[in-house]
Amino acid sequence: MLAPLGDFGAFRAGDLVTLIADTLRIPVGPQLLGRILDALGRPIDSKPLPRGLAACTDDTPAPPSLSRPPIDEALSTGVKAIDAMLTIGRGQRMGIFAGSGVGKSTLLGMLARGAEADAIVIAMVGERGREVREFAERTLGPEGIARSVIIVATSDQPAAVRVQAAWTASAIAESMRDSGKHVLLLVDSITRMAMAQRELSLAAGEPVTTRGYTPSVFSLLPRLIERAGRTESGSITAFYSVLVEGDDMNEPIADTVRGLLDGHIVLSRGLANEAHWPAIDVLESVSRLQPHLVESHVMAAAESLRKDLAEYQRHAELISIGAYRPGVQPQLDRAIAIRESAQSLLRQGSNECYSLEQSQSALVAMGQVVPPVR
Repeated sequence: MLAPLGDFGAFRAGDLVTLIADTLRIPVGPQLLGRILDALGRPIDSKPLPRGLAACTDDTPAPPSLSRPPIDEALSTGVKAIDAMLTIGRGQRMGIFAGSGVGKSTLLGMLARGAEADAIVIAMVGERGREVREFAERTLGPEGIARSVIIVATSDQPAAVRVQAAWTASAIAESMRDSGKHVLLLVDSITRMAMAQRELSLAAGEPVTTRGYTPSVFSLLPRLIERAGRTESGSITAFYSVLVEGDDMNEPIADTVRGLLDGHIVLSRGLANEAHWPAIDVLESVSRLQPHLVESHVMAAAESLRKDLAEYQRHAELISIGAYRPGVQPQLDRAIAIRESAQSLLRQGSNECYSLEQSQSALVAMGQVVPPVR
């Protein structure tokens, strides 16, 4: 079975096919920073490829399990809600789960601008064509582009190209990690890559399983995700966005990816409708490595805030209609007392950036608030 990587002329059964290479070779090197490439590693920003690039295959195996050092260094992302409540480590793999129009691309742009990384590799898989330049110029800005490599496969390109974009981005990120860099890998979105793989495998005659997805889709996801992580030479901290269908967080791709990652960030449409940006639902989100990355008093403050947010959420209707009388439940009194401070911690403008220390200090200070006696 042959799948095209672009437009070509007429052909028919019986035409001669010549194999010119048994694997794709991707140009890699630090000289790629600041460039925008297609899924095959060719420039699309009207400039030639720089000299001195090496070439590597796009399908290298994941690092062996025992060669991966433990993740023990926190990464400052510049986003308060993540650094305080969902602390990320260098080499961790996270998912950003969101429906359409909830601020997923904006959050990825905030991570690209604010995260402490030596290099950033961004894969735009299945995006609308107009969003590529807009993301580069408006969301990233000159400083973000200068330390980034952007791999683009728009929605109108063949399915094989959309799948290839994620592999190419991973290969470039691996080459930078192997040279000793701390790399931030952003893939937007892994769902569109899975849809493209489904398109290819259905054409090849694979059987259909859950919601029309084929077995090769579910075997492809761990092969891609396991390539990120920390090694003895460097690290790849990866964020994979998951575009959930109908805001269903348990649909097949979301459920599979969640089980492969080291945590997940859920963006809530309800918070977005309230102009709460970024629309991170910290009660539905988790970083599995946070207990190993922060000091005990910071972890205690994060758990305390989670309890307060959950308590307020359970009684939100009573509070909104004025049916709750202060002094009845001390836990709820505290949740009401810190409500404004909690909202301030979890909200942030898209152009704002905070250090890990600032975010965690604000979190700890909130734990010292004493509700007024009434």
